[in-house]
Amino acid sequence: MLDAPPAPAYSPAAFTSPLSKSTPSPVSILKTIFTWWNGATIGIHFTVAKRGVFVGQDEFGNKYYEAKDTKDSYDGRKRRWVIFNGYADASKVTPDWHGWLHHTFDEPPTVAPLPRKKFEKEYIPNLSGTIHAYRPKGSLARGGERQRATGDYEAWTPE
Repeated sequence: MLDAPPAPAYSPAAFTSPLSKSTPSPVSILKTIFTWWNGATIGIHFTVAKRGVFVGQDEFGNKYYEAKDTKDSYDGRKRRWVIFNGYADASKVTPDWHGWLHHTFDEPPTVAPLPRKKFEKEYIPNLSGTIHAYRPKGSLARGGERQRATGDYEAWTPE
């Protein structure tokens, strides 16, 4: 399963109609106002419009922004943030964008992409807790049946 090609995004937004992107439904507007786990809240939309500059977008549809100035900075650097496409899960941030968000790299991956080695696998988000999670043979999620112990193993029994 881990060597399989990347599955489509497992966020609820991945299963919405393409029309919902252009014409928001009343439900999606209410989710934007009242929930933080379905993308961005209405407050972050105001912050982005007022303080942010769009920097780029990754292959999962997450959008990355940087502050226009250091006015609200903690350490003298411009603040950087991500608006997730769908369910907010930090493992959906790819390593190159993670480095940019944490000021490891000055330039975003859209300007200076990280060189990829031929032995590197494509990035996939953490699939734990989803239907695509790894379930080894013998796990309870696969029925709990495992092979009997073999070899010289002998269970201890009290005398």
